[in-house]
Amino acid sequence: MLSEVLRILKTDRSFDLVRRDVTIGARAGCILFVDGLVKDEVMEKMLEYFLKLDRSVFESAPDMESFSRQVIPYIEVARVKDPQAACVQILSGGLGLAIEGYDEMALIDVRTYPARGVEEPEKDRVLRGSRDGFVETLVFNTALIRRRIRDPRLIMELQTAGESSRTDIVLCYLDGQADQALVEQMKGRIAALRVRALTMNQESLAEALVKGKWFNPFPKVRYTERPDAAAASILEGKIVLLIDNSPSAMILPSAIFDFFQEADDYYFPPLVGTYLRCSRILIFVATLFFTPVWLLLIQNPQWLPQWLGFIRVEEPNSVPLLLQLLILEFAVDGLRMASLNTPSALSNAMSIVGGLVLGEFAVKTGWFVPDTILYAAFVAIANYTQPSFELGYAFKFTRVMLLVLTGIWNLWGFAAGVLLFLLAVGCTRTVSGKSYLYPLVPFDGPALLRVFFRAKLNSRPGRPSREP
Repeated sequence: MLSEVLRILKTDRSFDLVRRDVTIGARAGCILFVDGLVKDEVMEKMLEYFLKLDRSVFESAPDMESFSRQVIPYIEVARVKDPQAACVQILSGGLGLAIEGYDEMALIDVRTYPARGVEEPEKDRVLRGSRDGFVETLVFNTALIRRRIRDPRLIMELQTAGESSRTDIVLCYLDGQADQALVEQMKGRIAALRVRALTMNQESLAEALVKGKWFNPFPKVRYTERPDAAAASILEGKIVLLIDNSPSAMILPSAIFDFFQEADDYYFPPLVGTYLRCSRILIFVATLFFTPVWLLLIQNPQWLPQWLGFIRVEEPNSVPLLLQLLILEFAVDGLRMASLNTPSALSNAMSIVGGLVLGEFAVKTGWFVPDTILYAAFVAIANYTQPSFELGYAFKFTRVMLLVLTGIWNLWGFAAGVLLFLLAVGCTRTVSGKSYLYPLVPFDGPALLRVFFRAKLNSRPGRPSREP
């Protein structure tokens, strides 16, 4: 078996695959591991222990099973007879131990992946609450959830996907509360994946698991980098997928109203939490209709009441308003991508200077009127009122569609765009096959109230409290 493992791993050609031949109790042995995935201190202690053993240890250990049970001083030890499976475990950071006379290899889980601290994620910041976040190391992420849910019903099942990457995937759910049919469906889909590698981690997995039309931009998967948000979703009966090398958790199933929730809603009293949630929903929905409605009113000035007369465009301009708004939609994304690729020490200053200079000169040269820049700036800033980039871009594509239809066909185009938006959302289904608009469709009054109002946490003596 050892020769087959060495042939597969090609230790003589890869410098980071370390092979250490040793003598254990007068028998020849071999230790295999990946340099950088195992701490040197652990390896030194293991090697020192094995070199001190004498031949008497094999009298009571005729096979690898008894040897690993009686001799190996480590908690997580497995035995493998398949060379291919042994190679996967070694490449994952395990320590492979082969001893002359045994037809199995011992795999000792002494891996220590390089990891950063569990500091608060940049994207999911909160005004109050815990400041830890998921990292790229899978075991750390499961521990962050387990620390918050100390319930034996919390199940974390490990699977792998990718013929080359062998990426570890963990399904986290609360047994008895999560939809068991959906759990089995997700497990079956992961097991049936036939992909070379999950190169982009959770995005690659989402595209493989979630079936949908390419032209439908509305997301069916919610992402979070906060352990408290993931734990709360599990307690609500949802499934959380953790992927190795990814600092984000996937929450399934997710309807459109789930994307409007944030941790801040529950870290403040119910009145404040309700205000924050309602403000977030109203402002974000306003980003969808703000510029299309303005364009519609400008094209039909006779509809404007006297008190709205200030929104008229008084300055003559050779560039049509529709074209101005479309250019600004793309310009905002251009500035955003430029800020991401700008060195962090300069990103804030360059973004501000770039926006001011470009906006000022665009107005002076006659390309744009100040009104379009103002409204486009409001829409760009208001998009960040909710945390999902995927839903933000879905609304952006819908807004662009509304602008184009309104600019070409006026009121009828606007009505057609709204109808297409409602049809797209109404025909979308979650991963579990339920309505994307639940609890609005099908109507569930109490659940719909909880979408907008953060209820108070009720606690009764002798009974565990449940958050709505």
